[in-house]
Amino acid sequence: MSEPKKRRSLLGLIFASIGMFGFAFALVPLYDVFCDITGINGKTATTPTETSDRVDTSREVTVEFVAYINPGVRWQFTPQVKQITVHPGETKIIKYDAKNLNKVATIGQAVPSVTPGVAAKYFNKIECFCFNHQPLEGGENAELPLVFYIDPDLPKEIETLTLAYTLFNVAMDNPTVEQHSEVDNVKAL
Repeated sequence: MSEPKKRRSLLGLIFASIGMFGFAFALVPLYDVFCDITGINGKTATTPTETSDRVDTSREVTVEFVAYINPGVRWQFTPQVKQITVHPGETKIIKYDAKNLNKVATIGQAVPSVTPGVAAKYFNKIECFCFNHQPLEGGENAELPLVFYIDPDLPKEIETLTLAYTLFNVAMDNPTVEQHSEVDNVKAL
């Protein structure tokens, strides 16, 4: 192969590598934009909100509650109720039950998502166990409260939405987090 052809091939490979790196780097923001446009991914707010100042008693919305446990996390984690019917703007309280099945203390963190994804911005959490880590001693149980309302501006065509939490072991996922022996973040209503 001649020297100019080798140089062109090398430059082509370099530009292709730079292009692939740039595309991979842009995937996360592109995915977030795609999810925002299409309503996929149902991310909810990560901070508390205030109670609603209005209630729409002319309609009802069914809210379903689901709990998942990340593989390798030895906890039981379930909602106390599977579904409720609410008026948009009406404040409701439900609780999840959690139990650490380990013999040692572990720290859990619940990550929420809402389906359909477009409904996520209308699901408002006033108080949520998902805002904090949940340390539990080995064998310990806890009731984890969720205080929420559905925004009255929820599109009329959405009559049912599902709130799903996935429970992760924070210490397993983040080795810099220490295991605690005290339960100081679990608040009961």
